[in-house]
Amino acid sequence: MIFLVHYDRKKATLVDFLTYADEQRQEAERARLDRELAQLRQPGEFEIILLEAGSEQDVRHTHRRYFETLEELLRPVPDRAEASHP
Repeated sequence: MIFLVHYDRKKATLVDFLTYADEQRQEAERARLDRELAQLRQPGEFEIILLEAGSEQDVRHTHRRYFETLEELLRPVPDRAEASHP
């Protein structure tokens, strides 16, 4: 799967998060480029990236800063093995 992340650095907020199937790579790349070009005309600091992962959960785990507040990021992340056992 391919994920487009549009993130506002100044506000530390996710602007948009889109999912594309692997066979939609050209569409995802075009969407990223269109957003980057549109941002050139607007003030601010933005990140617009494409990520590849097996699932959205994987992206949310490996790129937590796009989805969580600073307070949430500072909390320890439980080991996946520990989290699956009560």
